[in-house]
Amino acid sequence: LFPQAAARLVAVDLKHNGNKLGYIPGAGDMVAASLRQVGYDVTELGEKDIMGGNLQQYDAIITGVRAYNTNNRLKYWQEKLMNYVKEGGVLLVQYNVNNPLVTTALGPYPFSLSRDRVTDETAPVKLLHPDHQIMQYPNTITAADFEGWVQERGLYYPGNVDGAYEKLFEMNDRNEAPLDAAVIVANYGKGRYVYTGLSFFRQLPAGVPGAYRLFVNLISAKK
Repeated sequence: LFPQAAARLVAVDLKHNGNKLGYIPGAGDMVAASLRQVGYDVTELGEKDIMGGNLQQYDAIITGVRAYNTNNRLKYWQEKLMNYVKEGGVLLVQYNVNNPLVTTALGPYPFSLSRDRVTDETAPVKLLHPDHQIMQYPNTITAADFEGWVQERGLYYPGNVDGAYEKLFEMNDRNEAPLDAAVIVANYGKGRYVYTGLSFFRQLPAGVPGAYRLFVNLISAKK
């Protein structure tokens, strides 16, 4: 069989500041490769980089999907990552399942993980703080950026979220209660911590423009 070859080209109106990202692999995803495609220099981080390297050289550090379920070293790296944020870095943690976790201290302030999810990829999304810096820099995020998402909105959203975090979006499946913890963010020291249950690991490889724009905003902080 000789199936017809095909490739998808997507035009993204995308601005980003910073260029150098660190990526801690999890269970496997195409997010790092997707970020390279839009111009980022992405370095996969391991033991020597985190325990003995200069993390401040990275504009942001990202953990792969289910990293805190699959990488036992993260319970030892977590203090280094929190110090990175405290000194001015941006750490974005992608979704994990709630059990087992190598550490329950996923962020600088407490939260747990629930089984809450939004399975309808077309579910309406309400922007809770449209004037928040994350929603405005370097791209202006609107509800239109949630158009064209695939398979789902997100999964395993945080629960029992400490008041130090801000919640950016509200969404729900039909006939279910609104969920407001798909993305939680907090300032910690000089930096920013982000936890997101949104399924960027599906959206970025699928070339969803709004997902790229939002992801870039989450990891971009004005210096």
